[in-house]
Amino acid sequence: MSPALQISIPTTSVSTPNEGKSYTVYHITLQLPLRKLEVRKRYSDFLTLHDALAKETSQAPSATLPAKSWIWRTVNSANLTEERRKGLETYLKSIIESDDARWRSSAAWRNFLNLPSGTSTINANGSISAAQRPGHSGPISDPNQWLDIHRDLKTQIQTARQQLTQREAATTAQGQHQLSADSKASLVRAATFIAQLDDGLKNMTNASKGDAAGWGGSKSLGEGELRRRRDLVVAAKKEVEGLEAVLRSLATKNANASTSLNTAAVATTGDKEALWKGTSATRPGGRVLGGPAKETERTRELGNAGVLQLQKQIMQEQDEDVLSLGKTVAKLKDMGIMINEELAIQNEMLGIIESDVDRHQAKLDIAKRRINKIS
Repeated sequence: MSPALQISIPTTSVSTPNEGKSYTVYHITLQLPLRKLEVRKRYSDFLTLHDALAKETSQAPSATLPAKSWIWRTVNSANLTEERRKGLETYLKSIIESDDARWRSSAAWRNFLNLPSGTSTINANGSISAAQRPGHSGPISDPNQWLDIHRDLKTQIQTARQQLTQREAATTAQGQHQLSADSKASLVRAATFIAQLDDGLKNMTNASKGDAAGWGGSKSLGEGELRRRRDLVVAAKKEVEGLEAVLRSLATKNANASTSLNTAAVATTGDKEALWKGTSATRPGGRVLGGPAKETERTRELGNAGVLQLQKQIMQEQDEDVLSLGKTVAKLKDMGIMINEELAIQNEMLGIIESDVDRHQAKLDIAKRRINKIS
């Protein structure tokens, strides 16, 4: 499975400052699951990153940067520019795809890619994941920070749900295993956020009663807002528990199907419905269009206009099926008539045979009587 973060350097450009020499700028593209970012860096920035990574992690990355040319300049050589672009792209990809996550989890790497400091890191598979915010290693005490963590929690739950849905569509055991591992990691991070939110609510509740002295200038929350946030945490817990139950059931199916390497566990309808269990926007059980109807796989993702069009298509298919059935019945009728005619002919032939048998029997009887007279 490809990592959630895909990095590349598709293009370059030449920057000419008001003072000084022109230099080449490399356009780094970050393809995230929901958006695309672009960061522009020059070759000296890569050198600074390499030194910072070596200093911060006590070991330089295994990949090496393209060598610096003391004779030619990239602004004057298209071949050198292209060669260096490929080398820098290989350097970044090697950090993303490396089994050692120390470099892509460092502050120097985040600063180089202009990722929010302390809010995101990159997992071993290259995916973006939320991290503990700087300056808040303990329980959350700021209401605004609580909302930020809650948004990160919803992101992790949504990511886990998408990964489990993609796992159902995976056709290989390797793809299913990778998606299961990714969804498990997302659920673990979600559980961590829930614990932080619970602790934060306790602090805010104490502060609202006067046991604490505020949160750095922010006002205490009212009882209604605290109750609403508790409901959000409870709903998130139910979502996480439901997804964990689905993940366990899928793992059980894989264990039962381990005798066949090419057989993948197929999720049941109950497993699919469990993905939506406990959510605030539960998947509708049916669509009212001329009467209640049970939701199906074909109508679940369609709007009213799409369902109407689908209904017309189904009716047309049913009309065609009726016509086909009528033709089949007509053929069966013709076959029945032919069979009846054949049976009539066979009965006539049996009647002729029976008459012949009676005539020959009469002759045999006459012959027997004559023999008896002679004897």
